[in-house]
Amino acid sequence: MLQQTLSAIPPDSFGPWLAMLGFGAYHGLNPGMGWLFALSVGLQQRSERAIWVSLLPIAAGHATTIALVAVMVMAGMRFISSSFLQWLTAVTLLAFGAYKVFNYYRHPRWVGMKVGMRDLFVWSFLMATAHGAGLMVAPALLGVASICGSPDVHLRQGTGLFLAVSVHTLAMLVVMGSVAWIVYKKLGLAVLRQKWINFDLIWALALLIVGGVALLLVL
Repeated sequence: MLQQTLSAIPPDSFGPWLAMLGFGAYHGLNPGMGWLFALSVGLQQRSERAIWVSLLPIAAGHATTIALVAVMVMAGMRFISSSFLQWLTAVTLLAFGAYKVFNYYRHPRWVGMKVGMRDLFVWSFLMATAHGAGLMVAPALLGVASICGSPDVHLRQGTGLFLAVSVHTLAMLVVMGSVAWIVYKKLGLAVLRQKWINFDLIWALALLIVGGVALLLVL
């Protein structure tokens, strides 16, 4: 009988990484995070390449929002206990989720459809910030920071959070690109008029669910 070999990585340490991956896929699926905008640009220019090019600054703007939250998480853990930070994150998520449930139909409307790469970056950053995309992943980022302990705790935390943001952004970019390509090549915008899903309301409810789960984990 073979002797059981214990893994060097505790199984529960995979949870925050899987959460970052799952949130990335979910954010990529949500048209409000950018694939619908990229698709519209591609259709306007009648170019599939325009879709792929547009997705890059959109993903970069989204990643900037997530990275700023990661920096705040890392800074917060230096001055605030991790348990209090988890409480604060959970309560903030629940409060923001409740706000979005009653205001899910409001969006930034400052930009038109004829945009450049910088406009797409800024739009994506504002959209992700306004919708609480960074706030949604804060519990997972806290989990990543917590499992990146000593030695050189700050260096390890910074590296771990950078990798977490990268994993999240890559998952979002893959899903976003896949959905945009399928709609562009196979379905067309007509399907969105016939079978539209209210992703904004789903997003608001998701914020509440994530906040509730984060609160349960603290308790």
